[in-house]
Amino acid sequence: MLIYESTHGTVHEAAERVPRPSEIAWIRMENPAPDDVEHVLGDLFKCHPLLIEDAIKLNQRPKMDTYKDHIFLTFFAISDQLEPREIGIVIGSNFVITVYKNKLPFIDQLYQTCQEVPERLSHPGTILHGILDRCVDDYSVVADHFDERLNSMEQAVYRNPRIRIAQDIFQLKRSMHQLRRVIVEERITLSAIAHYSFPYTRKEDDVYFMDIMDHISRIVDSFDIFRESLTGLLELQMSMKSDRMNEIMKTLTIFSTIFLPLTFVLSICLDPNDHS
Repeated sequence: MLIYESTHGTVHEAAERVPRPSEIAWIRMENPAPDDVEHVLGDLFKCHPLLIEDAIKLNQRPKMDTYKDHIFLTFFAISDQLEPREIGIVIGSNFVITVYKNKLPFIDQLYQTCQEVPERLSHPGTILHGILDRCVDDYSVVADHFDERLNSMEQAVYRNPRIRIAQDIFQLKRSMHQLRRVIVEERITLSAIAHYSFPYTRKEDDVYFMDIMDHISRIVDSFDIFRESLTGLLELQMSMKSDRMNEIMKTLTIFSTIFLPLTFVLSICLDPNDHS
């Protein structure tokens, strides 16, 4: 874990323990064994049994549970495969504990930054902001990915209206819906941190959490636009197919108008029963 010593403004690594009153600690637990979670959260920090159970399972939706001396919240990061990955965060007056199953490079980067810039570890709220801000920044990467796929699908439909693209659209809409649901619930958590008397952040930090909330709201709006665009793309493809079919029918009608009389005349001229 990392320890920030407020007396000297320095940071150093240490074995997992309860920080002293003059210290701020960040403990990161990547893919920990259940016994390790129980030891840190239960034996050292005396967390509630329900919190410990949630931290071990990590199969929650975004939420925030308040206990006597700490708060447990779950948030979702984005993996390199652009899939949501849950993070359990325990925050108290002088500590932050992060629990997650899959490797998250941004956690390692933030951990390194705290070692190089001690001020980033000087308050639990500062650590929390760094984690949540990076999670939401990565949502923008996913939004850009969705935008690129949407543009690619639109170009494919314009090139060939008969292309089979419905399954891809429905899969993209399903992925978008799942992530949007997570983000909307996280926005509620951010609102609680920014607007209410969250005990483990400073008043001057509220504006920074508000900025994250504004960012996440813009991403939700983007997802809504993408969803409408995907629906519109299906309708456009159906319309273009219909127009194409109408053109074909029009061409066939013209040919029929020209050749039917000729066929009729030829049938008379070549009638074997005609002896005139």
